[in-house]
Amino acid sequence: MIKQRIELLRSYMKMHGLAACIIPSSDPHQSEYVATHWESREWISGFTGSSGLIIITQHDAGLWTDSRYFIQAEEELKDTGIELHKVIKRSEPSHLYWLRDQLTEGETIAIDGRLFSKAQHQQMFNIVSDKNIKIESKEDFISEIWKDRPALPVSQAFEHDIKYAGLSRADKIEQVREAMITENADYLLVSKLDSIAWTLNLRGSDIRLNPVIISYLVIAKEKTYLFIDRDKLTPDIIKGLKEDKIIIEDYNSIDTFLNKIDSQSSILINKYSTSISHYQKLNCEIIELKNPIIQKLKGIKNDTECDNYRRCLIKDGVALTHAFKWLEEEIQQRSVSEYEYAKKIAHCRSQQDLYHDESFDAIVGYKGNGAIVHYKPSEDESALITNEGPLLVDSGGQYHDGTTDITRTLYFGTPSEDFKEAYTNVLKGMIGLSRARFPKGTTGAQIDVFARQHLWSSGQNYLHGTGHGVGFFLNVHEGPQGFSSGTTVQAQTPIVPGMVTSNEPGYYLEDHFGIRIENLILCVESQYEDYYEFETITYFPIDSKAIISNKMTRAEIDWINDYNQIVYDKLSPHLDAEAQNWLALKCKSI
Repeated sequence: MIKQRIELLRSYMKMHGLAACIIPSSDPHQSEYVATHWESREWISGFTGSSGLIIITQHDAGLWTDSRYFIQAEEELKDTGIELHKVIKRSEPSHLYWLRDQLTEGETIAIDGRLFSKAQHQQMFNIVSDKNIKIESKEDFISEIWKDRPALPVSQAFEHDIKYAGLSRADKIEQVREAMITENADYLLVSKLDSIAWTLNLRGSDIRLNPVIISYLVIAKEKTYLFIDRDKLTPDIIKGLKEDKIIIEDYNSIDTFLNKIDSQSSILINKYSTSISHYQKLNCEIIELKNPIIQKLKGIKNDTECDNYRRCLIKDGVALTHAFKWLEEEIQQRSVSEYEYAKKIAHCRSQQDLYHDESFDAIVGYKGNGAIVHYKPSEDESALITNEGPLLVDSGGQYHDGTTDITRTLYFGTPSEDFKEAYTNVLKGMIGLSRARFPKGTTGAQIDVFARQHLWSSGQNYLHGTGHGVGFFLNVHEGPQGFSSGTTVQAQTPIVPGMVTSNEPGYYLEDHFGIRIENLILCVESQYEDYYEFETITYFPIDSKAIISNKMTRAEIDWINDYNQIVYDKLSPHLDAEAQNWLALKCKSI
């Protein structure tokens, strides 16, 4: 099937004089996760990971993806004729250098201009232009061969109550306009779906597990324009938007609107999220933002959001208590599939107040599957969890009062020595980052070393980032900040109070086990002037079975004991006596 689809595309390419087609994972909004309509890369390759890029030429086909998906991609690409290219440094466009070497002078590359940002297009041009290679950015070539392509989603939008959001949409738009004034801009184009949802206090279900609605937003000095399928809006929402002076336009009319902006006007764009298709429609002054206004505003949670987050994560901890207690007891009687347990976790969360959905598909990896960083168990192919061996569980929930993401690694039975050493190093790194105190202006890249230092001392490492920003009833991965050792925008963003970031160092031994321990941490003011630190806001016990005690410092042991005591104090009032007893054992001091 995959080979047939590739041959169909090659026939189309030959007919139109195209030497290569590039198919990304994104949609016109540069989303990490996309609606089924935009799953072109998955459709033509069979690779189901959330990140990756396909290049098809007349003679070659390649997938480029990062370390989270190496093992998964090798399995899914078998017998497709597609070669896996492993991306070690995500900031380096190795696929473009490969493509330049494959093509000859004057040939043409086809892309769907809606799916590539202005920054990506510029990078592509810079690398291939020395061979006079042309980039055709108006081709929607996939629709020509994907005959049963799903339609765009039509989910209903709904309001996100101000008692959770903390600010009205009118207040948020006013904050944005104040920032626009400093940039001397007449318009701001917003393409990112989570930024639109945050600004308007609206949510939806257009993208699975991401509570967003497919739309565009343009904020002007006195008016705001929302480009959306009007059928998604209830009469009450339409009324409220009009009261806030928001003009509703058809989703597909954004191109015409941008093209008609007066040439004497100026518009702010984010070159990383504005498509090259939209960029080429503009005939006015273009100001490229170095720091996207809305991303920065929503990344710094207000006091209401922070308070809601703390309450939300107590609920999440209660749900996980029920889920892990159930598993521990069930595997004494029978084996449980990874898929079944993922469903059990979702069910336990669904019993909590204000629950909406999962924030991503749970990663439940038993033994060697735990080494597949973004492993997703399927109903048909899922390992059976027994009472002997390591288990990695990474899961999260979407609630009206927060978005959660937590990972715990357990060992049923007696842990091996190599597992214990790696587990202890990972834990020490997680504690080191949790306890970090740092001066104002410190970036995620500078902080990242706290999490890696103990693994490095044993010649161990992990290739993914240490942490990502987390949305508030929004995308589980959001900017502007992140912890990583790279030179990405996220890594170079200073960490400031109000930012909620994951703290998740790990270690993976292929075919044996995966280890990751993850909490969410909130940046807060320190007792020292111009210094910041972190408050851990995830509440669920950290397993101590695999800890090598004599490798832990007194301060690290105290941190574990204090943390587990806080967990018990937060969760136990919401549990029955049996669950309280189970939790007390898990929170026992070491």
